[in-house]
Amino acid sequence: MSLVSEVTPLDRDAYAGASTATPSDYLELLKPRVMSLVVFTALCGMAVAPGSINPVTGLASLLAIAVGAGASGALNMAYDSDIDAIMTRTKTRPIPQGRVSKQEANAFGLTLSLFSVMLLAISANYLSAALLAGTIVFYAVIYTMWLKRWTPQNIVIGGAAGAFPPMIGYAVVTGNVTIASVLLFAIIFIWTPPHFWALALLRSDDYARAGIPMMPNVKGPDRTRLEILLYTLVLAPVAVLPWAIGIGGTVYGVAAIVTGALMVHFAVQVYRKREGEAADKAAKHLFGFSILYLFVLFAILLAEHSLGLLSHLGW
Repeated sequence: MSLVSEVTPLDRDAYAGASTATPSDYLELLKPRVMSLVVFTALCGMAVAPGSINPVTGLASLLAIAVGAGASGALNMAYDSDIDAIMTRTKTRPIPQGRVSKQEANAFGLTLSLFSVMLLAISANYLSAALLAGTIVFYAVIYTMWLKRWTPQNIVIGGAAGAFPPMIGYAVVTGNVTIASVLLFAIIFIWTPPHFWALALLRSDDYARAGIPMMPNVKGPDRTRLEILLYTLVLAPVAVLPWAIGIGGTVYGVAAIVTGALMVHFAVQVYRKREGEAADKAAKHLFGFSILYLFVLFAILLAEHSLGLLSHLGW
């Protein structure tokens, strides 16, 4: 067997000539599903915020936030390419497969990072640009390079990166941070651990093989189930607070109470069912519903403020 035939896809950077990357490979580096969630929650932050902005400013700001989220994804994939090559759900990504080199991904991510922050500073204000820059650094450096491989609390602390977009959107309109935007941040921040730990219970072998200290691998599945339940018990009442402070209407309040009760129900099932297929099924149900839960809350907020958002954009 020749030496070249023994080279893994991840090692081909050393032998590669011209890049074999396609536009779809670079699109995959941006983590488009994550990017779409970021844009959606940032839009909700803009809708909830008092005041108004020019429609061109609003669209340019959303573009900047989307590009910044994609830049974070590219930098994350570049650094994590070694563990991505090991894990089942990530081994087909462009870098592990050798279609994009780590150097190309890093250059792509850094370029987009600079562009996104500059665009937001020019189109909106310096505070929102600073928050976007901080989010990129937090996700690409603090979470990816440090927390993810060091502590089972990686998702808890690292969840701040995914929670910043509504705060950024709010700052785009108002130029400041208030209790309303902090509350939107808190909902996503507290939602993140039960959401990802439900997945971690299902993929614990994958994370163990890659050497990532996720909660089930370090503290055990039973401790993880307890943590999921405790975070969910905090999340449910916190998610009702937008109604209490007036940024969510009656529809939001009712939906937050009902869906929060369902989140607690699914978390209780994860806590109670600890063996075999029943345990996996409970974790799958919680993981799936948690996505719907967050979407419903922010979609209703967006719908309730839709007229206000059109006003913000000058329409």
